[in-house]
Amino acid sequence: MITAYFNGTYIDPADLVVPIDERGHQFGDGVYEMIRVYNGTPFMLEEHIDRLYRSAHAIKLQIDPDRSALKNTMFELIQKSGLTNLDLYVQVTRGIAPRNHLFPNCPVSVSMTVKPFRTIQIGENGAGVTFYPDERWQNCYIKSLNLLPNILAKQSAHEDGYLEAILVRDGKVTEGTSSNVYMVKNSAIMTTPLSKQILSGITRMAVKDIALQAGIPFIEQQFTPDEMLQADEIFITSTTMEIMPIVRVREKVMNMGKAGAITSTLRGKFNELK
Repeated sequence: MITAYFNGTYIDPADLVVPIDERGHQFGDGVYEMIRVYNGTPFMLEEHIDRLYRSAHAIKLQIDPDRSALKNTMFELIQKSGLTNLDLYVQVTRGIAPRNHLFPNCPVSVSMTVKPFRTIQIGENGAGVTFYPDERWQNCYIKSLNLLPNILAKQSAHEDGYLEAILVRDGKVTEGTSSNVYMVKNSAIMTTPLSKQILSGITRMAVKDIALQAGIPFIEQQFTPDEMLQADEIFITSTTMEIMPIVRVREKVMNMGKAGAITSTLRGKFNELK
């Protein structure tokens, strides 16, 4: 089974050796996407590729091969893997060159891996979250390889028994370490507006479309942790978590420990898109 690709070669990951001078390894100098594949079809592929190119443009990285060739490589790797339901990871870095902070004059490196769906351990009805200071840089709209603040926050949440850390900057909720965050109040969905401080989530796009088509108000507005604690429902979204009900925020049980009606409606309609 072939489940990896690196710079033109399809390979078993166990046989792959990444050069020590690869800039993703040395500097985290690159961008990435995680794409969910349902029944052999990448979900919202064009939107994922659009975001990959936006991230690359933001760090002055020219992706080569072009968009069409990149997609062909994705589909060929999916086929070679023999999997139909999987997570496809795509990474583009500034290439392989002797260590130097300045941009090298060399081809970019493109790598991909595929794996079966990641299993996320949660309670019967949903997950718990906590709050954590948002200590990341100012350009979180870029899906960069530099994830150390996210990792530290998520690990801290995990050690305290929570699925996710909800990040707070200047007293306002931004997003999760690997998710967008939403609260429901008076039958309206509220989420942080897009800015440089959060990622434009692909599942967020789907949720917004579903909500508007269903006549559910979708309000892009900042809110505080205290306001979030007064919500009728809370959920988070990501490619791998899809739409995840939040039934506990620190010590407070939300909505009697069950997914709310609007969250359940969104999940049902999202499943119809897959």
